[in-house]
Amino acid sequence: MYVGFIGLGVMGQPMALNLARAGTPLVVWNRTPGRATPLREAGAEIAASPAEVFDRADTVILMLADESALDAVLARGTADFATRVGGRTVVHMGTVSPAYSTGLRDAVRAAGGTYVEAPVSGSRVPAEQGELVAMLAGDDDAVAAVRPLLAPLCRETFDCGEVPGALLMKFSVNLFLITLVTGLTEAFHFADRHGLDQRLLRDVLDAGPMASAVSRGKAPKLLARDFAVQAAAADVLKNNRLIARAARQAGLASPLLDVCHTLYDEAVAQGHGGEDMVAVLHALEARTGSRTAA
Repeated sequence: MYVGFIGLGVMGQPMALNLARAGTPLVVWNRTPGRATPLREAGAEIAASPAEVFDRADTVILMLADESALDAVLARGTADFATRVGGRTVVHMGTVSPAYSTGLRDAVRAAGGTYVEAPVSGSRVPAEQGELVAMLAGDDDAVAAVRPLLAPLCRETFDCGEVPGALLMKFSVNLFLITLVTGLTEAFHFADRHGLDQRLLRDVLDAGPMASAVSRGKAPKLLARDFAVQAAAADVLKNNRLIARAARQAGLASPLLDVCHTLYDEAVAQGHGGEDMVAVLHALEARTGSRTAA
């Protein structure tokens, strides 16, 4: 039987390509058919519908934008849902609310299927390089069966217990990532407005103890004002909202996250949602401009 892959966006397409290039017998579907062309060239088969993917695959990987896209692909709420997921393993690698993921697990189980929660840490470039980090949650035997399947996509995988443990772990990681990149962006903005050489700032950061793969990846983009997408600002805003909601539900304070939430909201409202997350720079520049005008 084939492995199915549905969702060939910024992250999903390179992930599926890595599976195909590793020799995984793959059948894929995407709402925008043109996104599947590189997969055909890599040897994958292209399905005409999500239903065909489930008909042909024992395990189906979903890398979709949101909960409504998942419900549509799974035909959730219709009689077709049980037909699609019954007897199959559904591997959900996107980012949704923990409550939604838990409910989906219960629905898949009730229909006779198996559910593995498998969100990843990493953006487009690690996805292209097969260097993502996966967090897995679900029944032990299901997680054990899925882990080797993800080897062409991931540098490491971590067992996070029961659903929604993997999503909550990703939220913890993303909280750090969002505040880290926002702080880096503000540092470049600060240096720029003080007339400092931003290249020198990059070199000082690279030489010091705060250097990381993230800073080394994002600092050159800030330096060049390169907003080509690796992790879209709109997706960061979505993640921020989900994390903030989880924090509120647990009664947690999240002051740094809340500031970032506001800044990304402003950047997206200014029309930068499709740009890389360092486009939060536009929100900072707009605030500085308003202060200068005042």
